[in-house]
Amino acid sequence: MKVILLEDVKSLGKKGQIVNVSDGYARNMILPKKLGVEATPKNLNDLKLQKANEEKVAQENLEAAQAFAKDLETKEVILTLKVGEGGRTFGSISAKEISEAAKSQLNLDLDKKKLQLEGPIRNLGVTQVPVKLHPKVTGSLKVWVKEA
Repeated sequence: MKVILLEDVKSLGKKGQIVNVSDGYARNMILPKKLGVEATPKNLNDLKLQKANEEKVAQENLEAAQAFAKDLETKEVILTLKVGEGGRTFGSISAKEISEAAKSQLNLDLDKKKLQLEGPIRNLGVTQVPVKLHPKVTGSLKVWVKEA
C-alpha cells in the first residue's frame, strides 16, 4: 500500500514522502497513529499543492531576507569603549551589546546569535559584522567603536 507520510517516521521516511509499506503495517501502525494517509489521487493532489505553497513561501522569505540584507548594509551602529594611555581599550564589545544598540539606535530586532563575530571587538574604528539572515543570505552591519 502506498502511503504519504505526515510526519518523519524512523527507518521509513521523511514528512511528505510517498512510501510503499505492507497493508498490515499501514492499517495497524501508520494510519491509526496519524503518521500518514493513504496515497489516493486526492491526497496526492493535496500534497502537490502543499509543496508548491511551501516553495512559494520559502522563495518569499528568501527575497525578504535579501532585501533586508541590502537595507542593513546602509545602516551603522555607534558604540563607545573606555580608552587608557596609548590607545589601549578597557573591555570589549560583544554580540549582545551590538544587538541591543541596533534595537535602540535603528529599531532593528537582530538576534545576538545571528551576529557572526569571531570574537568580541576590542579596537576602535569601524568593523563590518556579518549577520546571518537566512541560510542562503548573510548581510553586513557597520559597527563604529568610538572613544568614551
